[in-house]
Amino acid sequence: MQNLSVNEMERYRRQLMLEGFTNGHQRKLKNSTALVAGVGGLGGTAALYLAVAGIGKLVLAHSGKLTLSNMNRQILMKDSQIGESRVSQAKKTIQDINPDVEVEIHDERLTPAAVDRFLNGADIALSTRPNFNERRALNEHCVKKGIPMVEAAMNGMEGYLFTVIPFKTPCLNCLYPEDDPNWQELGFPVMGAVSGALGCLMAMETIKVLTGFGKPMTSRMLVFDLLDMNFRKLKIARDKNCAVCGR
Repeated sequence: MQNLSVNEMERYRRQLMLEGFTNGHQRKLKNSTALVAGVGGLGGTAALYLAVAGIGKLVLAHSGKLTLSNMNRQILMKDSQIGESRVSQAKKTIQDINPDVEVEIHDERLTPAAVDRFLNGADIALSTRPNFNERRALNEHCVKKGIPMVEAAMNGMEGYLFTVIPFKTPCLNCLYPEDDPNWQELGFPVMGAVSGALGCLMAMETIKVLTGFGKPMTSRMLVFDLLDMNFRKLKIARDKNCAVCGR
């Protein structure tokens, strides 16, 4: 395990002041790799805060170019870069902010074959894509490879978050075995601050899983509505007959 440099000790000095958060936790973060499946409002925010917290490597996967309608929630990208690759811009911004973080990018959809490749070497995955196909592919391959996954989604002013520990906690398919036939990938409302808030929670959940600091949201789901600041934690359970993680 790589040790912290003098510069890193200073960069992360304020979080190392947290009670119970030790140099050992920071080293675990430095030696970890996270796959961020999507760098939109959720994934882009989560990736940024993982980078400034000192994760060692980020693998960013997101197909397509930046559009004007993305700009109400994109904190890694600039108006002058509309029409350019989103993952390329995300990499540049992250490395401008923290050059110690290694960033690998893939301008691709999360097909089953691509997900299998993206997860090589990953210690955790963050699920943020706005469609069922890519989320399910990520969930299935994380379960197959035994890689934890932070699952989060938002719609309008609402959001949910939970963490999947393969064969120990519910996976995505346990809770949502069927797709919503009326769902449209680009058909739901987004307030940037809502996706940003959820992205920050994803980053914190990822840090907890990777370092052992704090208590992750396992076998529980956080559900919130920011319109009236209503937060709830719900108990969730594995489906023993789940097609993905059932026995």
